[in-house]
Amino acid sequence: MNKAKTLKRRLGNPKPFLSVAWDTDNIRSQVRVNPNLKWKDIDWRRVEKNVFKLQKLIYRASSRGELRKMRKYQRLLTKSYYGRLLAIRRVTQDNQGRKTTGVDGIKNLPPMQQLNLVNLLNSRYLKVNSTHKVWIPKSGKDEKRRLSISRMYDHALQALVKLGMEPEWEARFEPNSYGFRPGRSTHDAIEAIFDSIRLKPKYVLDADISKCFERINHDALLEKIGQSPYKKLIKQWLKSGLFDNEQFLDTVEVRPQGELISPLLANIVLHGMEERLIKFAKTLDIKNYEGNQISWQHKVKSLSLVRYADDFVILHQDIKVVLQAKIVIQEWLNQVGLELKPEKTKIAHTLEEYKGNHSGFDFLGFNIRQYKVKSTKKVFRTLIKPSSKSIESHYRKLAEICDFHKTAPTKALIAKLNPVIREWANYFSAVVSKEIFNKLDMLLAQRLGRWARRRHPNKSGTWVKKKYFPNIKKTGNWVLKNGEYIINLHSDVAMVRHIKVKGAASPYDGNWTYGRSKIGKHPGVRKEVKMLLKQ
Repeated sequence: MNKAKTLKRRLGNPKPFLSVAWDTDNIRSQVRVNPNLKWKDIDWRRVEKNVFKLQKLIYRASSRGELRKMRKYQRLLTKSYYGRLLAIRRVTQDNQGRKTTGVDGIKNLPPMQQLNLVNLLNSRYLKVNSTHKVWIPKSGKDEKRRLSISRMYDHALQALVKLGMEPEWEARFEPNSYGFRPGRSTHDAIEAIFDSIRLKPKYVLDADISKCFERINHDALLEKIGQSPYKKLIKQWLKSGLFDNEQFLDTVEVRPQGELISPLLANIVLHGMEERLIKFAKTLDIKNYEGNQISWQHKVKSLSLVRYADDFVILHQDIKVVLQAKIVIQEWLNQVGLELKPEKTKIAHTLEEYKGNHSGFDFLGFNIRQYKVKSTKKVFRTLIKPSSKSIESHYRKLAEICDFHKTAPTKALIAKLNPVIREWANYFSAVVSKEIFNKLDMLLAQRLGRWARRRHPNKSGTWVKKKYFPNIKKTGNWVLKNGEYIINLHSDVAMVRHIKVKGAASPYDGNWTYGRSKIGKHPGVRKEVKMLLKQ
Protein backbone atom coordinates (compact mmCIF):
# COMPACT_ATOMS: atom_id res chain seq x y z
CA MET A 1 0.00 0.00 0.00
CA ASN A 2 1.49 3.37 -1.02
CA LYS A 3 1.87 6.41 1.25
CA ALA A 4 -1.16 8.25 -0.13
CA LYS A 5 -3.53 5.35 0.59
CA THR A 6 -2.03 4.78 4.02
CA LEU A 7 -2.44 8.44 4.96
CA LYS A 8 -5.94 8.54 3.50
CA ARG A 9 -6.89 5.66 5.75
CA ARG A 10 -5.31 7.34 8.80
CA LEU A 11 -6.66 10.83 8.10
CA GLY A 12 -10.12 9.80 6.96
CA ASN A 13 -13.33 10.36 8.91
CA PRO A 14 -13.25 7.92 11.86
CA LYS A 15 -16.40 5.83 12.15
CA PRO A 16 -17.43 6.47 15.76
CA PHE A 17 -17.27 10.25 15.46
CA LEU A 18 -20.47 11.46 13.76
CA SER A 19 -22.84 11.55 10.81
CA VAL A 20 -24.02 14.66 8.97
CA ALA A 21 -27.15 15.83 7.12
CA TRP A 22 -26.55 18.86 4.87
CA ASP A 23 -28.65 21.88 3.91
CA THR A 24 -26.64 23.02 0.89
CA ASP A 25 -28.60 26.25 0.36
CA ASN A 26 -27.69 27.80 3.70
CA ILE A 27 -24.43 25.85 4.20
CA ARG A 28 -25.67 24.62 7.56
CA SER A 29 -25.25 21.17 8.98
CA GLN A 30 -27.47 19.18 11.26
CA VAL A 31 -24.93 17.05 13.04
CA ARG A 32 -25.75 13.93 14.96
CA VAL A 33 -22.70 13.56 17.15
CA ASN A 34 -21.84 10.47 19.08
CA PRO A 35 -22.84 11.45 22.67
CA ASN A 36 -19.82 9.58 24.01
CA LEU A 37 -17.39 11.71 22.01
CA LYS A 38 -15.99 14.75 23.82
CA TRP A 39 -13.64 17.41 22.54
CA LYS A 40 -11.30 16.90 25.48
CA ASP A 41 -11.05 13.15 24.73
CA ILE A 42 -9.58 13.67 21.24
CA ASP A 43 -6.06 12.29 20.94
CA TRP A 44 -4.39 15.53 19.84
CA ARG A 45 -0.96 13.95 19.75
CA ARG A 46 -2.21 11.50 17.14
CA VAL A 47 -3.97 14.30 15.22
CA GLU A 48 -0.90 16.54 15.09
CA LYS A 49 1.45 13.69 14.27
CA ASN A 50 -0.54 12.46 11.27
CA VAL A 51 -1.19 15.94 9.89
CA PHE A 52 2.49 16.76 10.27
CA LYS A 53 3.46 13.63 8.35
CA LEU A 54 1.30 14.74 5.45
CA GLN A 55 2.76 18.26 5.62
CA LYS A 56 6.25 16.79 5.35
CA LEU A 57 5.18 14.91 2.21
CA ILE A 58 3.81 18.16 0.74
CA TYR A 59 7.10 19.91 1.54
CA ARG A 60 9.17 17.11 -0.02
CA ALA A 61 7.07 17.00 -3.19
CA SER A 62 7.23 20.80 -3.53
CA SER A 63 11.02 20.90 -3.07
CA ARG A 64 11.43 18.21 -5.74
CA GLY A 65 9.06 19.89 -8.17
CA GLU A 66 6.57 16.99 -8.09
CA LEU A 67 3.51 19.22 -8.43
CA ARG A 68 0.92 16.53 -9.16
CA LYS A 69 1.93 14.54 -6.10
CA MET A 70 2.01 17.69 -3.97
CA ARG A 71 -1.52 18.73 -5.00
CA LYS A 72 -2.80 15.23 -4.32
CA TYR A 73 -1.43 15.44 -0.76
CA GLN A 74 -2.94 18.92 -0.33
CA ARG A 75 -6.40 17.74 -1.39
CA LEU A 76 -6.06 14.81 0.98
CA LEU A 77 -5.17 17.15 3.86
CA THR A 78 -8.14 19.42 3.12
CA LYS A 79 -10.55 16.47 3.13
CA SER A 80 -9.06 14.79 6.17
CA TYR A 81 -10.95 14.81 9.46
CA TYR A 82 -7.74 15.28 11.42
CA GLY A 83 -6.84 18.33 9.34
CA ARG A 84 -10.18 19.96 10.10
CA LEU A 85 -9.86 19.15 13.81
CA LEU A 86 -6.43 20.74 13.97
CA ALA A 87 -7.55 23.83 12.02
CA ILE A 88 -10.40 24.45 14.47
CA ARG A 89 -8.14 23.90 17.46
CA ARG A 90 -5.67 26.45 16.07
CA VAL A 91 -8.45 29.03 15.76
CA THR A 92 -10.45 28.38 18.93
CA GLN A 93 -7.70 27.42 21.40
CA ASP A 94 -4.16 28.08 20.15
CA ASN A 95 -4.72 31.44 18.44
CA GLN A 96 -3.67 34.49 20.50
CA GLY A 97 -6.58 36.49 19.07
CA ARG A 98 -9.18 33.84 19.86
CA LYS A 99 -10.96 36.15 22.33
CA THR A 100 -11.79 38.70 19.61
CA THR A 101 -15.46 38.64 18.69
CA GLY A 102 -16.09 38.01 14.99
CA VAL A 103 -18.73 39.47 12.68
CA ASP A 104 -21.06 36.62 13.62
CA GLY A 105 -20.84 37.65 17.29
CA ILE A 106 -19.05 34.44 18.25
CA LYS A 107 -16.20 34.91 20.70
CA ASN A 108 -15.59 31.32 21.71
CA LEU A 109 -17.20 27.98 21.02
CA PRO A 110 -18.27 25.27 23.46
CA PRO A 111 -16.90 21.78 22.72
CA MET A 112 -20.08 20.55 21.01
CA GLN A 113 -20.12 23.49 18.60
CA GLN A 114 -16.44 22.95 17.88
CA LEU A 115 -17.31 19.44 16.71
CA ASN A 116 -20.16 20.87 14.61
CA LEU A 117 -17.76 23.30 12.97
CA VAL A 118 -15.57 20.37 11.93
CA ASN A 119 -18.34 19.24 9.62
CA LEU A 120 -18.98 22.70 8.20
CA LEU A 121 -15.45 22.47 6.79
CA ASN A 122 -16.42 19.51 4.60
CA SER A 123 -14.60 20.20 1.34
CA ARG A 124 -17.71 19.67 -0.79
CA TYR A 125 -19.44 22.75 0.60
CA LEU A 126 -16.66 25.24 1.28
CA LYS A 127 -17.86 28.82 0.94
CA VAL A 128 -16.26 32.22 1.62
CA ASN A 129 -18.10 35.06 3.38
CA SER A 130 -17.53 38.81 3.42
CA THR A 131 -15.57 40.30 6.31
CA HIS A 132 -16.03 43.34 8.50
CA LYS A 133 -13.44 46.13 8.42
CA VAL A 134 -12.33 48.04 11.52
CA TRP A 135 -9.70 50.71 12.05
CA ILE A 136 -7.36 50.61 15.05
CA PRO A 137 -4.66 53.17 15.96
CA LYS A 138 -1.04 52.18 15.47
CA SER A 139 1.11 52.08 18.60
CA GLY A 140 2.50 55.54 19.35
CA LYS A 141 1.30 57.03 16.04
CA ASP A 142 -1.57 59.07 14.67
CA GLU A 143 -2.04 56.63 11.80
CA LYS A 144 -4.60 53.84 11.85
CA ARG A 145 -4.28 50.26 10.65
CA ARG A 146 -7.11 48.50 8.88
CA LEU A 147 -8.00 45.08 10.28
CA SER A 148 -10.60 42.63 9.09
CA ILE A 149 -12.80 40.53 11.36
CA SER A 150 -14.19 37.36 9.85
CA ARG A 151 -16.70 34.80 10.97
CA MET A 152 -15.49 31.87 13.00
CA TYR A 153 -16.17 29.60 10.02
CA ASP A 154 -13.89 31.70 7.78
CA HIS A 155 -11.13 31.71 10.39
CA ALA A 156 -11.26 27.91 10.56
CA LEU A 157 -11.33 27.59 6.77
CA GLN A 158 -8.28 29.83 6.44
CA ALA A 159 -6.48 27.76 9.07
CA LEU A 160 -7.25 24.61 7.06
CA VAL A 161 -5.96 26.18 3.84
CA LYS A 162 -2.83 27.37 5.61
CA LEU A 163 -2.08 23.83 6.83
CA GLY A 164 -1.77 22.73 3.21
CA MET A 165 -0.22 25.84 1.62
CA GLU A 166 2.45 26.57 4.21
CA PRO A 167 4.65 23.49 3.65
CA GLU A 168 4.40 23.98 -0.13
CA TRP A 169 5.77 27.50 0.06
CA GLU A 170 8.24 26.79 2.85
CA ALA A 171 10.05 24.66 0.27
CA ARG A 172 10.21 27.66 -2.10
CA PHE A 173 10.66 30.72 0.09
CA GLU A 174 14.01 32.48 -0.01
CA PRO A 175 16.46 31.97 2.88
CA ASN A 176 16.57 35.62 4.00
CA SER A 177 12.82 35.93 4.48
CA TYR A 178 11.96 35.67 8.18
CA GLY A 179 8.54 37.19 8.82
CA PHE A 180 5.47 35.06 9.66
CA ARG A 181 7.18 31.76 8.92
CA PRO A 182 7.34 28.69 11.20
CA GLY A 183 10.62 28.29 13.04
CA ARG A 184 11.75 31.85 12.18
CA SER A 185 11.62 35.04 14.19
CA THR A 186 12.76 38.64 14.38
CA HIS A 187 15.90 37.45 16.15
CA ASP A 188 16.89 35.41 13.09
CA ALA A 189 16.60 38.55 10.95
CA ILE A 190 18.74 40.55 13.42
CA GLU A 191 21.40 37.82 13.48
CA ALA A 192 21.45 37.81 9.66
CA ILE A 193 22.16 41.56 9.70
CA PHE A 194 24.89 41.07 12.30
CA ASP A 195 26.56 38.39 10.16
CA SER A 196 26.50 40.77 7.18
CA ILE A 197 28.21 43.70 8.92
CA ARG A 198 30.35 42.11 11.64
CA LEU A 199 33.51 42.20 9.47
CA LYS A 200 32.93 45.38 7.49
CA PRO A 201 30.88 48.59 7.96
CA LYS A 202 28.21 49.06 5.30
CA TYR A 203 25.61 51.44 4.01
CA VAL A 204 22.06 50.31 4.65
CA LEU A 205 18.77 50.97 2.90
CA ASP A 206 16.12 50.68 5.63
CA ALA A 207 12.80 50.42 3.78
CA ASP A 208 9.14 49.71 4.45
CA ILE A 209 6.57 48.68 1.85
CA SER A 210 3.50 50.91 1.83
CA LYS A 211 0.28 49.06 2.73
CA CYS A 212 1.77 45.72 1.80
CA PHE A 213 -1.23 43.72 3.03
CA GLU A 214 -3.73 45.86 1.16
CA ARG A 215 -2.38 46.92 -2.24
CA ILE A 216 -1.10 43.68 -3.69
CA ASN A 217 -2.10 43.04 -7.29
CA HIS A 218 -4.60 40.17 -7.37
CA ASP A 219 -3.48 38.87 -10.74
CA ALA A 220 0.18 38.75 -9.62
CA LEU A 221 -0.80 36.79 -6.53
CA LEU A 222 -3.00 34.28 -8.36
CA GLU A 223 -0.32 33.81 -11.02
CA LYS A 224 2.25 32.89 -8.37
CA ILE A 225 -0.15 30.48 -6.70
CA GLY A 226 -0.66 28.65 -10.00
CA GLN A 227 -2.96 25.66 -10.30
CA SER A 228 -3.24 25.10 -6.59
CA PRO A 229 -6.24 23.25 -5.09
CA TYR A 230 -6.73 26.39 -2.98
CA LYS A 231 -6.73 28.88 -5.86
CA LYS A 232 -10.52 29.01 -6.11
CA LEU A 233 -10.91 29.71 -2.39
CA ILE A 234 -8.20 32.37 -2.39
CA LYS A 235 -9.83 34.06 -5.38
CA GLN A 236 -13.12 34.09 -3.47
CA TRP A 237 -11.42 35.69 -0.46
CA LEU A 238 -9.90 38.36 -2.66
CA LYS A 239 -13.24 39.14 -4.33
CA SER A 240 -15.60 38.61 -1.39
CA GLY A 241 -15.76 42.27 -0.33
CA LEU A 242 -15.71 44.12 2.98
CA PHE A 243 -18.23 45.82 5.25
CA ASP A 244 -17.03 49.26 6.38
CA ASN A 245 -19.45 51.17 8.62
CA GLU A 246 -22.30 48.96 7.39
CA GLN A 247 -21.45 49.77 3.75
CA PHE A 248 -20.42 46.98 1.41
CA LEU A 249 -17.22 47.59 -0.58
CA ASP A 250 -15.95 45.46 -3.45
CA THR A 251 -12.33 44.61 -2.70
CA VAL A 252 -9.89 45.93 -5.24
CA GLU A 253 -7.03 45.15 -2.89
CA VAL A 254 -5.73 42.10 -1.10
CA ARG A 255 -7.23 41.10 2.23
CA PRO A 256 -6.34 43.53 5.04
CA GLN A 257 -4.37 42.61 8.13
CA GLY A 258 -6.15 40.62 10.79
CA GLU A 259 -6.93 37.53 8.75
CA LEU A 260 -5.01 34.34 9.35
CA ILE A 261 -4.16 33.81 5.67
CA SER A 262 -3.00 37.40 4.93
CA PRO A 263 0.66 37.09 6.09
CA LEU A 264 1.17 33.93 4.01
CA LEU A 265 -0.33 35.56 0.91
CA ALA A 266 1.86 38.65 1.41
CA ASN A 267 4.96 36.46 1.67
CA ILE A 268 3.98 34.67 -1.53
CA VAL A 269 3.70 37.94 -3.43
CA LEU A 270 7.03 39.23 -2.06
CA HIS A 271 8.73 35.95 -2.92
CA GLY A 272 11.32 36.61 -5.62
CA MET A 273 12.67 39.89 -4.24
CA GLU A 274 15.93 38.28 -3.17
CA GLU A 275 16.27 36.48 -6.51
CA ARG A 276 15.88 39.79 -8.33
CA LEU A 277 18.57 41.37 -6.17
CA ILE A 278 20.93 38.44 -6.87
CA LYS A 279 20.53 39.00 -10.62
CA PHE A 280 21.34 42.66 -10.08
CA ALA A 281 24.40 41.82 -7.93
CA LYS A 282 25.87 39.67 -10.70
CA THR A 283 26.00 42.71 -12.99
CA LEU A 284 27.91 44.94 -10.54
CA ASP A 285 31.24 46.44 -11.51
CA ILE A 286 33.44 45.47 -8.57
CA LYS A 287 37.20 45.00 -9.03
CA ASN A 288 39.88 43.65 -6.74
CA TYR A 289 43.15 45.38 -5.84
CA GLU A 290 44.69 44.06 -9.08
CA GLY A 291 42.03 45.73 -11.21
CA ASN A 292 40.24 42.52 -12.17
CA GLN A 293 36.54 41.81 -11.76
CA ILE A 294 35.77 39.66 -8.73
CA SER A 295 33.71 36.50 -9.15
CA TRP A 296 29.92 36.75 -9.32
CA GLN A 297 29.71 34.66 -6.13
CA HIS A 298 31.62 37.35 -4.20
CA LYS A 299 29.49 40.07 -5.77
CA VAL A 300 26.32 38.31 -4.61
CA LYS A 301 27.76 37.80 -1.13
CA SER A 302 28.70 41.49 -0.83
CA LEU A 303 25.07 42.60 -1.29
CA SER A 304 22.70 41.46 1.47
CA LEU A 305 18.91 41.56 1.71
CA VAL A 306 17.14 40.76 4.98
CA ARG A 307 13.33 40.88 4.93
CA TYR A 308 10.82 40.51 7.73
CA ALA A 309 7.30 40.69 6.23
CA ASP A 310 7.01 44.18 4.67
CA ASP A 311 10.14 45.59 6.37
CA PHE A 312 13.52 44.94 4.78
CA VAL A 313 17.09 46.22 4.67
CA ILE A 314 19.69 46.13 1.88
CA LEU A 315 23.36 46.31 2.90
CA HIS A 316 26.49 47.05 0.86
CA GLN A 317 29.76 48.88 1.44
CA ASP A 318 29.28 51.13 -1.63
CA ILE A 319 26.58 53.81 -1.46
CA LYS A 320 26.17 53.78 -5.27
CA VAL A 321 25.25 50.10 -5.19
CA VAL A 322 22.67 50.71 -2.44
CA LEU A 323 21.06 53.53 -4.44
CA GLN A 324 20.93 51.35 -7.57
CA ALA A 325 19.47 48.47 -5.55
CA LYS A 326 16.73 50.79 -4.29
CA ILE A 327 15.69 51.56 -7.88
CA VAL A 328 15.78 47.87 -8.84
CA ILE A 329 13.59 46.85 -5.90
CA GLN A 330 11.15 49.69 -6.52
CA GLU A 331 10.72 48.59 -10.13
CA TRP A 332 10.20 44.99 -9.01
CA LEU A 333 7.58 46.07 -6.45
CA ASN A 334 5.69 48.07 -9.09
CA GLN A 335 5.06 44.82 -10.96
CA VAL A 336 3.01 43.49 -8.04
CA GLY A 337 1.25 46.78 -7.33
CA LEU A 338 3.41 47.89 -4.39
CA GLU A 339 5.71 50.79 -3.60
CA LEU A 340 8.11 51.92 -0.90
CA LYS A 341 6.84 54.20 1.86
CA PRO A 342 8.92 57.42 1.49
CA GLU A 343 8.67 58.53 5.13
CA LYS A 344 9.93 55.14 6.36
CA THR A 345 12.63 54.61 3.72
CA LYS A 346 16.05 56.03 4.52
CA ILE A 347 19.73 55.38 3.93
CA ALA A 348 22.26 55.30 6.75
CA HIS A 349 25.73 53.96 7.53
CA THR A 350 26.44 51.49 10.29
CA LEU A 351 29.62 53.32 11.48
CA GLU A 352 29.64 56.88 10.10
CA GLU A 353 27.12 59.68 9.81
CA TYR A 354 25.44 59.99 6.40
CA LYS A 355 23.77 63.22 5.26
CA GLY A 356 22.93 64.33 8.76
CA ASN A 357 21.67 60.92 9.89
CA HIS A 358 23.38 59.39 12.90
CA SER A 359 25.26 56.14 12.41
CA GLY A 360 23.27 52.96 12.78
CA PHE A 361 19.59 52.26 12.22
CA ASP A 362 16.52 50.81 13.93
CA PHE A 363 14.97 47.56 12.73
CA LEU A 364 12.21 45.50 14.37
CA GLY A 365 12.62 47.33 17.67
CA PHE A 366 16.41 46.92 17.77
CA ASN A 367 19.13 49.53 17.25
CA ILE A 368 22.02 48.22 15.14
CA ARG A 369 25.13 50.36 15.26
CA GLN A 370 28.91 50.14 15.04
CA TYR A 371 31.26 52.08 17.30
CA LYS A 372 34.88 53.10 16.75
CA VAL A 373 37.37 51.64 19.23
CA LYS A 374 40.98 52.50 19.97
CA SER A 375 42.63 49.16 19.37
CA THR A 376 45.39 47.88 17.14
CA LYS A 377 43.41 44.76 16.24
CA LYS A 378 39.84 46.05 15.86
CA VAL A 379 38.74 49.33 14.29
CA PHE A 380 35.11 49.04 15.35
CA ARG A 381 32.69 46.88 17.25
CA THR A 382 29.07 46.05 16.45
CA LEU A 383 26.46 46.41 19.19
CA ILE A 384 22.76 45.60 18.92
CA LYS A 385 20.54 47.10 21.61
CA PRO A 386 16.86 47.88 22.17
CA SER A 387 15.95 51.02 20.22
CA SER A 388 15.13 54.24 22.08
CA LYS A 389 11.55 54.04 20.76
CA SER A 390 11.13 50.54 22.17
CA ILE A 391 12.50 51.61 25.56
CA GLU A 392 10.29 54.70 25.72
CA SER A 393 7.18 52.78 24.64
CA HIS A 394 7.83 50.03 27.20
CA TYR A 395 8.39 52.42 30.09
CA ARG A 396 5.29 54.42 29.14
CA LYS A 397 3.28 51.21 29.31
CA LEU A 398 4.65 50.39 32.77
CA ALA A 399 3.88 53.91 33.95
CA GLU A 400 0.32 53.71 32.64
CA ILE A 401 -0.23 50.45 34.54
CA CYS A 402 1.02 52.06 37.76
CA ASP A 403 -1.17 55.14 37.26
CA PHE A 404 -4.24 53.06 36.42
CA HIS A 405 -3.81 50.91 39.56
CA LYS A 406 -3.35 53.70 42.11
CA THR A 407 -5.87 52.21 44.51
CA ALA A 408 -5.61 48.56 43.47
CA PRO A 409 -4.18 45.90 45.80
CA THR A 410 -0.45 45.28 45.55
CA LYS A 411 -1.10 41.77 44.27
CA ALA A 412 -3.18 43.14 41.37
CA LEU A 413 -0.46 45.61 40.38
CA ILE A 414 2.21 42.90 40.41
CA ALA A 415 -0.03 40.61 38.33
CA LYS A 416 -0.34 43.35 35.68
CA LEU A 417 3.32 44.40 35.60
CA ASN A 418 5.03 41.00 35.59
CA PRO A 419 3.81 39.71 32.19
CA VAL A 420 4.72 43.02 30.51
CA ILE A 421 8.21 43.03 32.06
CA ARG A 422 8.89 39.36 31.24
CA GLU A 423 7.71 39.63 27.65
CA TRP A 424 9.79 42.73 26.87
CA ALA A 425 12.90 41.52 28.70
CA ASN A 426 12.79 38.08 27.05
CA TYR A 427 12.46 39.69 23.60
CA PHE A 428 15.64 41.74 24.10
CA SER A 429 17.59 39.21 26.18
CA ALA A 430 19.48 38.01 23.09
CA VAL A 431 21.24 41.37 22.52
CA VAL A 432 23.29 43.87 24.53
CA SER A 433 20.64 44.93 27.04
CA LYS A 434 22.08 44.56 30.54
CA GLU A 435 22.67 48.28 31.16
CA ILE A 436 19.25 49.16 29.74
CA PHE A 437 17.59 46.52 31.94
CA ASN A 438 19.27 48.00 35.03
CA LYS A 439 18.19 51.51 34.05
CA LEU A 440 14.59 50.42 33.54
CA ASP A 441 14.60 48.66 36.92
CA MET A 442 15.80 51.89 38.54
CA LEU A 443 13.12 54.00 36.81
CA LEU A 444 10.42 51.48 37.71
CA ALA A 445 11.60 51.41 41.34
CA GLN A 446 11.30 55.20 41.53
CA ARG A 447 7.76 55.09 40.17
CA LEU A 448 6.78 52.25 42.50
CA GLY A 449 8.19 54.24 45.42
CA ARG A 450 5.97 57.21 44.48
CA TRP A 451 3.05 54.81 44.03
CA ALA A 452 3.54 53.42 47.56
CA ARG A 453 4.05 56.82 49.25
CA ARG A 454 0.96 58.24 47.55
CA ARG A 455 -1.15 55.47 49.09
CA HIS A 456 0.00 56.39 52.64
CA PRO A 457 0.68 60.15 52.79
CA ASN A 458 0.56 60.16 56.60
CA LYS A 459 3.07 57.34 57.08
CA SER A 460 6.84 57.65 57.27
CA GLY A 461 9.16 56.52 54.50
CA THR A 462 10.55 53.77 56.74
CA TRP A 463 7.09 52.35 57.31
CA VAL A 464 6.30 52.40 53.56
CA LYS A 465 9.57 50.63 52.74
CA LYS A 466 8.95 47.94 55.33
CA LYS A 467 5.42 47.28 54.08
CA TYR A 468 5.99 47.27 50.33
CA PHE A 469 9.74 46.66 49.92
CA PRO A 470 10.67 44.27 52.77
CA ASN A 471 13.94 43.07 51.17
CA ILE A 472 15.42 46.50 50.52
CA LYS A 473 17.94 46.21 53.38
CA LYS A 474 19.26 42.86 52.14
CA THR A 475 19.36 43.50 48.37
CA GLY A 476 19.32 47.27 48.12
CA ASN A 477 16.68 46.98 45.39
CA TRP A 478 13.17 48.38 45.57
CA VAL A 479 11.51 45.04 44.88
CA LEU A 480 7.76 45.28 45.33
CA LYS A 481 6.49 42.31 47.33
CA ASN A 482 3.21 41.18 48.85
CA GLY A 483 3.53 37.84 50.56
CA GLU A 484 4.34 35.26 47.91
CA TYR A 485 3.73 37.76 45.09
CA ILE A 486 6.90 39.54 44.00
CA ILE A 487 7.56 41.77 41.02
CA ASN A 488 9.93 40.57 38.30
CA LEU A 489 12.97 42.66 37.42
CA HIS A 490 14.30 43.15 33.91
CA SER A 491 17.81 42.37 35.12
CA ASP A 492 16.69 38.96 36.43
CA VAL A 493 16.29 37.71 32.86
CA ALA A 494 19.32 35.76 31.67
CA MET A 495 21.14 37.05 28.57
CA VAL A 496 21.26 34.25 26.00
CA ARG A 497 22.60 34.61 22.45
CA HIS A 498 20.09 33.58 19.80
CA ILE A 499 21.07 30.78 17.39
CA LYS A 500 20.15 31.83 13.88
CA VAL A 501 18.23 29.45 11.64
CA LYS A 502 20.47 27.96 8.96
CA GLY A 503 19.78 29.03 5.38
CA ALA A 504 16.55 27.63 3.96
CA ALA A 505 15.98 25.17 6.82
CA SER A 506 12.35 24.46 7.69
CA PRO A 507 10.48 22.46 10.34
CA TYR A 508 9.00 20.39 7.50
CA ASP A 509 12.31 19.21 6.02
CA GLY A 510 12.84 16.41 8.56
CA ASN A 511 16.37 17.59 9.37
CA TRP A 512 17.12 16.64 12.99
CA THR A 513 19.96 19.16 13.23
CA TYR A 514 17.56 22.03 12.61
CA GLY A 515 17.80 24.32 15.66
CA ARG A 516 17.89 22.68 19.08
CA SER A 517 15.00 24.70 20.44
CA LYS A 518 13.03 24.46 17.18
CA ILE A 519 13.21 20.69 16.63
CA GLY A 520 11.78 20.15 20.11
CA LYS A 521 8.44 21.53 18.89
CA HIS A 522 7.96 18.93 16.16
CA PRO A 523 4.69 17.02 16.62
CA GLY A 524 6.29 13.77 15.46
CA VAL A 525 9.00 13.76 18.15
CA ARG A 526 8.45 11.79 21.35
CA LYS A 527 8.52 13.63 24.67
CA GLU A 528 11.63 11.75 25.79
CA VAL A 529 13.51 12.73 22.61
CA LYS A 530 12.49 16.39 23.04
CA MET A 531 13.96 16.43 26.54
CA LEU A 532 17.22 14.87 25.34
CA LEU A 533 17.52 17.36 22.46
CA LYS A 534 17.02 20.32 24.79
CA GLN A 535 19.68 18.98 27.15
